[in-house]
Amino acid sequence: MHPQEQINSYIAEQPEWQRRLLVRLRQLIHAHDTEVEETWRWNAPGFDHGGIMISLHGFKTCVSVWFHKGALLKDTHGLFVLTEKDEERGIRKYKVNEGEPINEKAFADLVKQAVKLNGAGTKLGDAKPASKALVVPPELENCLKKDEEAWEHWENFNHSHKKEYVEWIDDAKKDETRKRRIAQALEMIREGVGKEDKHRV
Repeated sequence: MHPQEQINSYIAEQPEWQRRLLVRLRQLIHAHDTEVEETWRWNAPGFDHGGIMISLHGFKTCVSVWFHKGALLKDTHGLFVLTEKDEERGIRKYKVNEGEPINEKAFADLVKQAVKLNGAGTKLGDAKPASKALVVPPELENCLKKDEEAWEHWENFNHSHKKEYVEWIDDAKKDETRKRRIAQALEMIREGVGKEDKHRV
């Protein structure tokens, strides 16, 4: 099925209030980017301009507009709702809840900026901010460096895995609790296990 047909079908299947929002958002994107290409990605309407740019998502309580290089856009009107996960990925989301009007002027400004970025060849990765420097507790670092196997696993962990351990240890209120957590962390890290792995599917 052609992307335009998939998008038409997707919009038609949504509740009436979402259909109105999705149709209008689609119109606004086309109004400010005559060269936009409609795509079907992640089971949702996508709008590309020399690469990934915007996608629309209908959820139970809102319609969410994803600007995939949003971290590089100037959100002067405060439309974006930022989460830590989105901050790491560089995505920014504009959510319109049921009964709310679209801030068309502000939305149009974001679309124009996104088009300009893509037209300049900006890559998606450029929108990702550098990970904040992680301050590893000295006690933990010293223990890890004394254990070759644990240190090797630690060095191979990604930023998120390391952050989970650091925050867990830093959250300890008592010195005794902190020491116990460091000992537990050392055992888990030696096994190559992430702090929250047991909660992941």
